[in-house]
Amino acid sequence: MLFDPKPVLLEGRHVRLEPLAPSHAAGLFAASQDPGIWRWLPIPMFPAEEEVERWIDDALKLQASGAELAFAIVRKSDGVVVGATRYLDIRRPHRALEIGWTWLATAAQRTPINTEAKYLLLQHAFEVQGAVRLQLKTDERNEQSRAAILRLGAGFEGILRNYQTRVHDGYVRNTAMYSITATEWPAVKARLEAKLVR
Repeated sequence: MLFDPKPVLLEGRHVRLEPLAPSHAAGLFAASQDPGIWRWLPIPMFPAEEEVERWIDDALKLQASGAELAFAIVRKSDGVVVGATRYLDIRRPHRALEIGWTWLATAAQRTPINTEAKYLLLQHAFEVQGAVRLQLKTDERNEQSRAAILRLGAGFEGILRNYQTRVHDGYVRNTAMYSITATEWPAVKARLEAKLVR
Protein backbone atom coordinates (compact mmCIF):
# COMPACT_ATOMS: atom_id res chain seq x y z
CA MET A 1 0.00 0.00 0.00
CA LEU A 2 1.40 3.37 -1.06
CA PHE A 3 1.52 5.93 1.76
CA ASP A 4 0.93 9.20 -0.05
CA PRO A 5 -1.93 11.33 1.34
CA LYS A 6 -3.62 13.46 -1.32
CA PRO A 7 -6.56 15.91 -1.18
CA VAL A 8 -9.74 13.97 -0.44
CA LEU A 9 -13.28 14.68 0.74
CA LEU A 10 -14.05 12.97 4.06
CA GLU A 11 -17.67 12.86 5.19
CA GLY A 12 -19.46 11.67 8.31
CA ARG A 13 -22.89 12.25 9.88
CA HIS A 14 -22.11 15.64 11.41
CA VAL A 15 -19.18 17.00 9.46
CA ARG A 16 -17.62 17.16 6.02
CA LEU A 17 -13.87 17.71 5.63
CA GLU A 18 -13.35 19.44 2.31
CA PRO A 19 -9.95 19.98 0.71
CA LEU A 20 -9.04 23.55 1.64
CA ALA A 21 -9.63 26.02 -1.20
CA PRO A 22 -9.71 29.81 -1.71
CA SER A 23 -13.52 29.58 -1.77
CA HIS A 24 -13.45 28.79 1.96
CA ALA A 25 -11.93 32.17 2.90
CA ALA A 26 -15.13 34.03 3.75
CA GLY A 27 -16.51 31.16 5.82
CA LEU A 28 -13.24 30.70 7.69
CA PHE A 29 -13.03 34.41 8.43
CA ALA A 30 -16.55 34.41 9.86
CA ALA A 31 -15.79 31.30 11.94
CA SER A 32 -12.54 32.69 13.32
CA GLN A 33 -13.69 35.90 14.99
CA ASP A 34 -13.41 34.84 18.64
CA PRO A 35 -10.02 35.78 20.16
CA GLY A 36 -10.23 32.72 22.41
CA ILE A 37 -9.73 30.43 19.42
CA TRP A 38 -6.28 31.89 18.86
CA ARG A 39 -4.90 31.78 22.40
CA TRP A 40 -2.73 28.73 21.75
CA LEU A 41 -2.16 28.97 18.00
CA PRO A 42 1.12 30.18 16.45
CA ILE A 43 -0.48 33.09 14.58
CA PRO A 44 -2.83 35.87 15.76
CA MET A 45 -6.52 36.11 14.92
CA PHE A 46 -7.23 37.01 11.29
CA PRO A 47 -7.84 40.79 11.17
CA ALA A 48 -9.39 40.67 7.69
CA GLU A 49 -10.52 38.19 5.07
CA GLU A 50 -7.40 38.99 3.03
CA GLU A 51 -5.30 37.43 5.82
CA VAL A 52 -7.34 34.25 5.56
CA GLU A 53 -6.70 34.23 1.81
CA ARG A 54 -2.93 34.49 2.46
CA TRP A 55 -3.14 31.73 5.09
CA ILE A 56 -4.95 29.47 2.61
CA ASP A 57 -2.39 30.29 -0.08
CA ASP A 58 0.46 29.35 2.29
CA ALA A 59 -1.34 26.11 3.23
CA LEU A 60 -1.79 25.18 -0.42
CA LYS A 61 1.89 25.84 -1.15
CA LEU A 62 2.83 23.46 1.67
CA GLN A 63 0.33 20.98 0.26
CA ALA A 64 1.86 21.25 -3.21
CA SER A 65 5.27 20.50 -1.71
CA GLY A 66 3.88 17.32 -0.12
CA ALA A 67 4.51 18.47 3.46
CA GLU A 68 0.89 19.02 4.54
CA LEU A 69 -2.72 18.39 3.56
CA ALA A 70 -5.31 20.99 4.59
CA PHE A 71 -9.08 20.73 5.12
CA ALA A 72 -11.97 23.07 5.82
CA ILE A 73 -14.36 21.71 8.46
CA VAL A 74 -17.97 22.08 7.29
CA ARG A 75 -21.00 21.45 9.51
CA LYS A 76 -23.34 19.21 7.53
CA SER A 77 -26.58 20.37 9.12
CA ASP A 78 -26.34 23.81 7.48
CA GLY A 79 -23.24 23.73 5.23
CA VAL A 80 -21.45 26.38 7.31
CA VAL A 81 -17.63 26.39 7.48
CA VAL A 82 -16.77 26.09 11.19
CA GLY A 83 -12.98 25.63 11.19
CA ALA A 84 -9.95 23.98 9.68
CA THR A 85 -7.55 21.11 10.26
CA ARG A 86 -4.54 19.49 8.55
CA TYR A 87 -2.34 16.51 8.17
CA LEU A 88 1.15 17.83 8.99
CA ASP A 89 4.68 16.45 9.04
CA ILE A 90 3.83 13.83 6.42
CA ARG A 91 6.76 11.38 6.52
CA ARG A 92 6.13 9.05 3.62
CA PRO A 93 9.10 6.68 4.06
CA HIS A 94 8.04 6.11 7.68
CA ARG A 95 4.27 5.93 7.04
CA ALA A 96 3.71 8.57 9.69
CA LEU A 97 1.98 11.92 9.98
CA GLU A 98 0.39 14.37 12.40
CA ILE A 99 -3.06 15.90 12.82
CA GLY A 100 -2.78 19.56 13.71
CA TRP A 101 -3.61 23.17 12.95
CA THR A 102 -7.12 22.31 14.15
CA TRP A 103 -9.35 25.17 15.19
CA LEU A 104 -13.11 25.49 15.49
CA ALA A 105 -15.63 28.31 15.77
CA THR A 106 -16.81 28.71 19.34
CA ALA A 107 -20.31 27.45 18.46
CA ALA A 108 -18.84 24.21 17.07
CA GLN A 109 -16.73 23.44 20.14
CA ARG A 110 -17.95 20.78 22.57
CA THR A 111 -20.16 19.27 19.86
CA PRO A 112 -19.70 16.00 17.91
CA ILE A 113 -17.93 17.97 15.17
CA ASN A 114 -14.38 17.77 16.53
CA THR A 115 -14.72 14.11 17.55
CA GLU A 116 -16.04 13.12 14.14
CA ALA A 117 -13.46 15.21 12.28
CA LYS A 118 -10.67 13.46 14.18
CA TYR A 119 -12.34 10.10 13.59
CA LEU A 120 -12.48 10.69 9.83
CA LEU A 121 -8.84 11.81 9.70
CA LEU A 122 -7.65 8.87 11.80
CA GLN A 123 -9.70 6.36 9.82
CA HIS A 124 -8.36 7.67 6.52
CA ALA A 125 -4.77 7.69 7.80
CA PHE A 126 -4.80 4.15 9.22
CA GLU A 127 -7.30 2.30 7.01
CA VAL A 128 -6.84 3.94 3.61
CA GLN A 129 -3.27 5.22 3.71
CA GLY A 130 -1.82 2.49 5.93
CA ALA A 131 -0.16 4.79 8.49
CA VAL A 132 1.78 3.13 11.30
CA ARG A 133 1.96 6.24 13.51
CA LEU A 134 -0.12 9.38 13.90
CA GLN A 135 0.88 12.13 16.29
CA LEU A 136 -0.85 15.11 17.86
CA LYS A 137 0.74 17.94 19.81
CA THR A 138 -0.30 21.04 21.72
CA ASP A 139 1.01 23.80 23.94
CA GLU A 140 1.95 22.32 27.31
CA ARG A 141 -0.30 24.91 29.00
CA ASN A 142 -3.40 24.09 26.93
CA GLU A 143 -5.24 21.83 29.37
CA GLN A 144 -8.44 21.73 27.28
CA SER A 145 -6.59 20.46 24.21
CA ARG A 146 -4.51 18.01 26.22
CA ALA A 147 -7.62 16.51 27.81
CA ALA A 148 -9.33 16.27 24.41
CA ILE A 149 -6.35 14.44 22.90
CA LEU A 150 -6.33 11.95 25.77
CA ARG A 151 -10.09 11.41 25.33
CA LEU A 152 -9.37 10.38 21.74
CA GLY A 153 -7.25 7.56 23.12
CA ALA A 154 -3.81 8.92 22.24
CA GLY A 155 -0.83 8.08 24.43
CA PHE A 156 1.17 10.86 26.08
CA GLU A 157 4.82 10.73 25.00
CA GLY A 158 6.32 13.65 26.89
CA ILE A 159 7.15 17.34 26.79
CA LEU A 160 9.39 18.77 24.07
CA ARG A 161 11.06 21.74 25.74
CA ASN A 162 11.39 25.08 23.90
CA TYR A 163 9.90 23.38 20.86
CA GLN A 164 8.34 26.30 19.02
CA THR A 165 8.50 30.10 18.96
CA ARG A 166 5.31 31.95 18.09
CA VAL A 167 6.10 34.43 15.35
CA HIS A 168 3.65 37.14 16.43
CA ASP A 169 4.66 37.46 20.09
CA GLY A 170 7.96 35.62 20.46
CA TYR A 171 6.70 33.21 23.13
CA VAL A 172 8.81 30.04 23.25
CA ARG A 173 6.49 27.19 24.08
CA ASN A 174 6.96 23.73 25.47
CA THR A 175 4.97 21.17 23.47
CA ALA A 176 3.07 18.17 24.81
CA MET A 177 3.37 15.25 22.37
CA TYR A 178 0.90 12.38 21.90
CA SER A 179 0.55 9.51 19.45
CA ILE A 180 -1.64 6.68 18.22
CA THR A 181 -0.12 3.66 16.49
CA ALA A 182 -1.66 1.31 13.95
CA THR A 183 -1.92 -1.46 16.56
CA GLU A 184 -3.81 0.91 18.88
CA TRP A 185 -6.18 2.16 16.20
CA PRO A 186 -8.86 -0.58 16.51
CA ALA A 187 -9.39 0.22 20.21
CA VAL A 188 -9.30 3.96 19.56
CA LYS A 189 -11.79 3.50 16.70
CA ALA A 190 -14.22 1.56 18.88
CA ARG A 191 -14.00 4.22 21.60
CA LEU A 192 -14.66 7.05 19.14
CA GLU A 193 -17.54 5.24 17.48
CA ALA A 194 -19.14 4.69 20.91
CA LYS A 195 -18.74 8.40 21.68
CA LEU A 196 -20.34 9.39 18.39
CA VAL A 197 -23.30 7.07 18.99
CA ARG A 198 -23.84 8.71 22.41
